[in-house]
Amino acid sequence: MLLHRTTTGILVSQNNAFHLVPATDWDELFNAPDLDARITAALATPAVPAPSPETLLAPIGTQEVWAAGVTYFRSRTARMEESKDAGGGTFYDRVYEAERPEIFFKATPQRTVGPGTPMHLRSDSTWMVPEPELTLAINARGEIIGVTCGNDLSCRDIEGENPLYLPQAKCFARCAALGPAILLRKEPLPPETTITCEITRAGTTVFKGETTLAQLKRTPSELAGFLYRDNTFPTGAFLMTGTGIVPPDNFTLHPTDTVHITIQNIGTLSNPMA
Repeated sequence: MLLHRTTTGILVSQNNAFHLVPATDWDELFNAPDLDARITAALATPAVPAPSPETLLAPIGTQEVWAAGVTYFRSRTARMEESKDAGGGTFYDRVYEAERPEIFFKATPQRTVGPGTPMHLRSDSTWMVPEPELTLAINARGEIIGVTCGNDLSCRDIEGENPLYLPQAKCFARCAALGPAILLRKEPLPPETTITCEITRAGTTVFKGETTLAQLKRTPSELAGFLYRDNTFPTGAFLMTGTGIVPPDNFTLHPTDTVHITIQNIGTLSNPMA
């Protein structure tokens, strides 16, 4: 089942049939103890027309967006390479092997966009890449209620210059994207679940990569547990779980590029760059 936030209301879909969820507040539904029962009741109502692409919103209310890093071996290698000149080459190897994961703040809702909305390329960065990530939807009680696609847009040159510049490399206007919907699911997705990223430029594919969740070193419940350890999120949170797809070192995003992130059973999150 997929939960959609649209300009005309909240919808749940199953087998390509859409149903209206009688809820006036996204945050309240996101954290409802009876969420399962309310979704089941909505599925029993008459179907409504499918939402048009321009009506889809990011599936977020007032939740914060956080992210975990160095959770895939490919990400570890890339981060070590970009930061070696700054003396941080071993930091990421140590994080990859450590019990404690790297978790950092990514975005507020106002810095988060949904499907079709442009993301922002920083004016002071010359090396920017998308980071396609399975993203956990976690309620205020620390329970994973589902997953969605996320784009942790990153400035590799700023972060590589000095690891202490991570907040500037990660958090800025329109730096995060979520969508197109939340797959309502409490159990982890199968390890063979694929994540793909395709970048198009003037109608031509300039990069395409794929990974599977089998390459994710840490479990979703482990990452959620560290995020909520000694912390509170009154309306819940989103947690990006890291990327296993990294473009070549000579690649950077251009204005008007479009990034397409697809995760099996969730759908495709597409965003132009600007």
